[in-house]
Amino acid sequence: MAYRSFGKFVEALKQAGQLERVAVPVDTDLLIAEWADREMKSAGGGKALLFEQPLVDGRTSQFPVAINTMGSRKRIAMALGRETVDEIAQEIQLILKAKPPTDLREGWSLLKQGIHLLHARPKNVKEGACQEMIEILDERPTPNAQRRTSNGITLADLPILKCWPKDGGRFITLPQVHTRDPESGARNVGCNRMQVFDEPTTAMHWQVHKVGAQHGKVYYERGGRMPFAVTLGGDPVYSFAATAPLPDGLDEILFAGFLRKKSVELVRCKTIEVDVPADVDFVLEGYVQPGEVRPEGPFGDHTGFYTAVEDYPVFHLTAITHRRDAIYPTTIVGKPPMEDFYMGDATVRIFLPVFKMNFPELVDMTLPPEGVFHNLVFVSIRKQYPYQAFKVMHGLWGMGQMMFSKYIVVVDEDCDVHNTSEVLFRLCANTDPARDTTVIKNPSDSLDHAPTEQNIGSHMGFDATRKLPGENYHRPWPELLKMTEEAQALVDALQKKTD
Repeated sequence: MAYRSFGKFVEALKQAGQLERVAVPVDTDLLIAEWADREMKSAGGGKALLFEQPLVDGRTSQFPVAINTMGSRKRIAMALGRETVDEIAQEIQLILKAKPPTDLREGWSLLKQGIHLLHARPKNVKEGACQEMIEILDERPTPNAQRRTSNGITLADLPILKCWPKDGGRFITLPQVHTRDPESGARNVGCNRMQVFDEPTTAMHWQVHKVGAQHGKVYYERGGRMPFAVTLGGDPVYSFAATAPLPDGLDEILFAGFLRKKSVELVRCKTIEVDVPADVDFVLEGYVQPGEVRPEGPFGDHTGFYTAVEDYPVFHLTAITHRRDAIYPTTIVGKPPMEDFYMGDATVRIFLPVFKMNFPELVDMTLPPEGVFHNLVFVSIRKQYPYQAFKVMHGLWGMGQMMFSKYIVVVDEDCDVHNTSEVLFRLCANTDPARDTTVIKNPSDSLDHAPTEQNIGSHMGFDATRKLPGENYHRPWPELLKMTEEAQALVDALQKKTD
């Protein structure tokens, strides 16, 4: 199903018993973050929270704050309009089975073609709910900006959170950043945190590996300012698509249309030539000026540590538009488990069929929360020949953002990769450190503080599979303990009698 607004999604959460409304005033300075952190770390990810009276500098904001809306397996499935995330993986598998690709490149190409045909192509409309209220900030607005229906809001009026005590300020943490390549016209929607400097400016945290930064580089080389828009809210598939590490060329708006089984309606911004989803809650329009940077941070990040202060581009607002009934969506990141784990886990589940096309031996894969995404990957395979585990490791390191994976552990197909205890048992039991590990040099996540130099580091792979002849193991491999199915069934029957 497609949600017509973020408010409709929040209402669906309420009807499903997945929402807790907080009626008392709660400060956006640390207190909402602390409340949400406790909820995220409760059993199963807790519930979504709707703060009806968020306080900004002692004043009650007119916009409620929603947080942890995708922080459980049930809620992330609801956000994507399915009973379970695996339903989407099955849909992708059907696309790929139509004409089985011979390699990963062909697999992505076929997937893009299939998504393009399935309710995915966006539609342009003349107006949208996201422009019910308009505040033009630029002193030289474009002709698009003649209509003005405003209540005079600025960034100071939005209930933007300060999440951790030593954060450099308030941060927008769940933005959808819409950019275009000025040469090819290719669109990108990313999720990049934004530190609020003052009412008209924020930082734009574009890491060097991100597509938005690549678009910016083209503008900078031309010497012109780069226009782009930031949206908040709307159908939750927009936020998910913005955070998903899609391959180059797979448009996030197309992907969102595929997920919601309905085309995304796009409306032109008021002060810049950028199209955004018409049903979002907020639109921040503006630009960055080539060469203009300011110190950004510190920021309490998903790594569980503060990231250091660094220079990043400055985003200048030219307009803020929003729905009359807008809800401000946000999240916090920190030591796991947090809401972002469920979003990342859903991405792995959805794209697992594509990985399997490139690695036929792959059975399952997961990124445990303790690894904060890139640091740890567990993979199970059907092992058929010597050194097959190493082949899979190196293949994964060559796939997009999987290049950041610091540790990859490969186990046999009978090991449940979602059971960290079982994986660690196999790792300790089945490996000889000198024989079963490999260390490589590869790009590292910009937010990883461990490497000596930023963006460059080493990664390690562990072969925790059973060893075959030819893998420098010269003894019979022992059999894993397992009870007979007959004994298990008899005890099951006996236990039922005692219940």
